[in-house]
Amino acid sequence: MKEFELKYGCNPNQKPARIYMENGNDLPIEILSGRPGYINFLDAFNSWQLVKELKEATGLCAATSFKHVSPTSAAVGIKLPEKLKRACFVDDIDGLDDSPLACAYARARGTYRMCSFGDWIALSDVCDEVTAKLIKREISDGVIAPGYTPEALEILKTKRNGNYNIVKIDPSYVPEEKERKQVFGITFEQGRNNFTINKDLLGNIVTENKNLPDDAARDLIISLITLKYTQSNSVCYAYGGQAIGVGAGQQSRIHCTRLAGTKADTWHLRQSDKVLNLPFLPTLSRPDRDNVIDGYINKNEEDVCADGNWQKYFTRQPERFEAEEMRAYLDTISGVSLGSDAFFPFDDNIERAKRSGVSYIAEPGGSIRDDIVIKCCDKYGMVMAFTKMRLFHH
Repeated sequence: MKEFELKYGCNPNQKPARIYMENGNDLPIEILSGRPGYINFLDAFNSWQLVKELKEATGLCAATSFKHVSPTSAAVGIKLPEKLKRACFVDDIDGLDDSPLACAYARARGTYRMCSFGDWIALSDVCDEVTAKLIKREISDGVIAPGYTPEALEILKTKRNGNYNIVKIDPSYVPEEKERKQVFGITFEQGRNNFTINKDLLGNIVTENKNLPDDAARDLIISLITLKYTQSNSVCYAYGGQAIGVGAGQQSRIHCTRLAGTKADTWHLRQSDKVLNLPFLPTLSRPDRDNVIDGYINKNEEDVCADGNWQKYFTRQPERFEAEEMRAYLDTISGVSLGSDAFFPFDDNIERAKRSGVSYIAEPGGSIRDDIVIKCCDKYGMVMAFTKMRLFHH
């Protein structure tokens, strides 16, 4: 296939639209079902790069959940603890523990389910039947993978009345070294960001504490590769083999750190007994439960525990999750890893990170205030590595 005509571009008024290879070669994809759109393909090609690099860096299969050209999360194929299975609504999936790929997607999709509603999925490995069953029951726009088992493809093709977007990509495809795009009729050209992220990047530890365990190094790698394909400015918290909070596209770094930290906190609090034991009505859908849980934790637009509201969601009125209780729960957490796509200019980022259990940090360094940031890390016994590599993505 030399080109694929799209229904429209980013918006319905942007026509005509297509994808094609500028050098005249065939596209490195097959569309097995559906008709992906412009934004679908932006998500597909960015997300595929992310999981491909995660697999290469960790040796583990990987999955990511993308929305509007940034990952909501990314994860590798590690079994989920029972409480996390319940928090991710996957404790009823038969054979989950036997499929590392399904575990990776369960983690990625379950990190912040509200953000993943209507996501684009990327899988590093051939999609198996268990992973397909998990994808089938979620609200999703499409999936890209290097292949699908016959059973998985049959399951996925039943989604959206047979119109679910399923894309197969050639895993051996390597793009040209230079990439181009147009803005306002002007062509931009740059070398591709082929910078390799692996454990060697974490060798320059600048804090007094230099003890970086293997699992923390793995999580820092996950964080940094996730940031490589996240709209900048961006910060990413990671824990247990997955990104648990992504703060993307903020103008101020502290706002990235706060946004991602709030998402990480919500991920942790979803696994608390108080949230896991909420008495939901059996008829309440998973997306509705996601909205209610987010409101219960973050005290959003609606007080879900109030008279006149709780009856819509619960079999009985639940106890409120008070701020003091949540703070006490979060204060028990440590060992979280944090990556930043550029240096931290102030130590307020470290103070905020500490509130979300961060023990390990990777950032480029190079600020005139590096000494202040390092001193703040030392105050809390954190480990911080300077990577000397910025990871802006636009």
